[in-house]
Amino acid sequence: MSTNVENTPKRVNRQFLLACRPVGDIKESDFEYKEAPVPTPNQGEVLVRNLYLSLDPTNRIWMSDMAQYMPPVELGEVMRGVAIGVVEESKNPNLQPGDYVTGLLGWQDYVLLKDEQANFITKINPPLPDPLFAAVGQLGPTGVTAYFGLLDIGQPKPGETVVVSAAAGAVGSVVGQIAKIKGCRVVGITSSDEKCQWLTSVGFDAAINYKTTDLNTALANACPNGVDIYFDNVGGSILDTVMSHLNLFARIPLCGLISTYNSTQPVPGPLNFNLILMKRLRVQGFIISDYHNRWHEAIKELGEWTKLGKIKQEYEIVEGLEKAPKEILKLFNANKIGKLIVKVA
Repeated sequence: MSTNVENTPKRVNRQFLLACRPVGDIKESDFEYKEAPVPTPNQGEVLVRNLYLSLDPTNRIWMSDMAQYMPPVELGEVMRGVAIGVVEESKNPNLQPGDYVTGLLGWQDYVLLKDEQANFITKINPPLPDPLFAAVGQLGPTGVTAYFGLLDIGQPKPGETVVVSAAAGAVGSVVGQIAKIKGCRVVGITSSDEKCQWLTSVGFDAAINYKTTDLNTALANACPNGVDIYFDNVGGSILDTVMSHLNLFARIPLCGLISTYNSTQPVPGPLNFNLILMKRLRVQGFIISDYHNRWHEAIKELGEWTKLGKIKQEYEIVEGLEKAPKEILKLFNANKIGKLIVKVA
């Protein structure tokens, strides 16, 4: 048998780079495919092989040259993305081969970590989530976002009414289930009858398809005592409509503005902004990294609720890194339920 190293297949690191800043909707041509050698770690470095890549609305923000909570991805850089990976080689005492990690590992097969903390990398300690990809779902950034946004900012009390937009999405669906655990009435706003049926199957008291019904009337019927907390993932006209149903001292955890991310024109604020004063509303935007030091609190409780069957999440798993530039479009065309994940290889 030949032992010629030239006959040994070379490992390739498939990568998607940001080729263009999107104008309007994301296009597949906004990404550039590249193959690069798999890097070798030097002293203090770690080589991670990606297993699952999370696709999230915030990817659209990172692609834009705009004021945001992190520096935008530069043209020609590997597209930023949250992923789960396994350590293949390590010359860093903090991580060993076989360790599972999650963080900003990017749209690629392999990533060389020079400083795991600077790269927002977290080791996934045993026992591992089952399934593993839940570490980017209800037992990861998705669940933690829902947990702190609702509980820290929304501060729900038993008997209150909570309304959630993009309620069948990864974050919104967990928000609603946590609100039910806390004894609230929960109403979800979504974009299809199928999603409405799924929301009520996981415990929402009511669900509204805003595309086929008058949202103002539907909210009046579903929230006869008004709305105490509005967990907003979308902004725009839905925010305007819900604001007119808010009670005095209602709270609005502002998690996302997905209805505006693809806009090519400046987006005005709420048309009824005066209600923030008149109803003494609390509106607070937040980013999950705000709670980095308290992450373990959320994961522990979310894990217990998941074991008890009180929190369920729907997953759509797409096979193959090469599909990421196309599949991300589902986040903006309402063509999914739950959490969208790419199985890298």
